[in-house]
Amino acid sequence: MKAKLGVSALVVLFLAGLWLVAAPFAVGYQTRGAAYVDATINDLWLGGSIAALSFAALVVYAADTLRELARRGKHADA
Repeated sequence: MKAKLGVSALVVLFLAGLWLVAAPFAVGYQTRGAAYVDATINDLWLGGSIAALSFAALVVYAADTLRELARRGKHADA
């Protein structure tokens, strides 16, 4: 149960990070072709960081899960 909650939280954080990256352009407070305003730069850095960290955590969790499954599989044959 705890693992499902943790993975769900990481997925929500990843999607929130992606939204922060896309928001300046989707909402329209960053006009096309203009120099980036401070809010856009902040959204890009913060959103990119959140998305990258949560994606890395998801990859680590998936790798750990696969390692555990492989370990259980080796013991099942013996």
